[in-house]
Amino acid sequence: MSNQPALLKEALDAHGGDRWREYKGVASTIISGGKLWGLKGAQIIPTPRRATSEFRRQWTRVAPFGEPDWTMTWTPEHIDITDGQGAVIAQRDQGRDAFDRSYDAPWDPLNLAYFNGYAMWTYHSFPFVFAEPGYAVREIESIAYEGEMLRGLSVRLPEGIHSHSRDQRFYFGPDGLLRRHDYEVDVWANTPAAHFLSDYVDVNGLKLPQRRRVFARQSDGRPDWDFSLVTIDLSNYTLF
Repeated sequence: MSNQPALLKEALDAHGGDRWREYKGVASTIISGGKLWGLKGAQIIPTPRRATSEFRRQWTRVAPFGEPDWTMTWTPEHIDITDGQGAVIAQRDQGRDAFDRSYDAPWDPLNLAYFNGYAMWTYHSFPFVFAEPGYAVREIESIAYEGEMLRGLSVRLPEGIHSHSRDQRFYFGPDGLLRRHDYEVDVWANTPAAHFLSDYVDVNGLKLPQRRRVFARQSDGRPDWDFSLVTIDLSNYTLF
């Protein structure tokens, strides 16, 4: 941590410091919405689902997924969808390579599973893992939001970490909590996104958001408030 920006330590402390290291991972109940799913022909029904991720390896499980008794399990190398008896409904290796990355291309269920898997791992694990080996973090210019100045970090992810893009920007409020997260969605035509987090709760000393809202990001960096890409409401967090 000695060579890391002071803001990183402040932000990590605000989110619970090293407490996350006491746990294998985190689970939350999620309800998703937004325009992205319809645009990709992969409409998500707004019913509660349980998303579980590990901190130290990229692994996410979401249930139900598709049918009421189906479960999706994701790693960067492999995705599968199984039924209630554990039988494989569909599976794919190297899921990131299977996308048609053009803006209008539809997603099949395994594309959707891959996107859901890495996105929820990202949202469950960031910013806790930013001081781990391989994460290159530097301070960037602050931005204004809702009458406050949000201080910024640019993070280059380690090679092999699957997320929206390798280079992402994170903006923290005066309390040190993450308020805005900017990135480009590699698997969707590098679409720029501005992702807002709020309604934090304390879970065993970790601060976790209950509300996430993602908007298309315009060329000047401003969100397009009329283009809500993704909404996620999170509740019933548990650490394990």
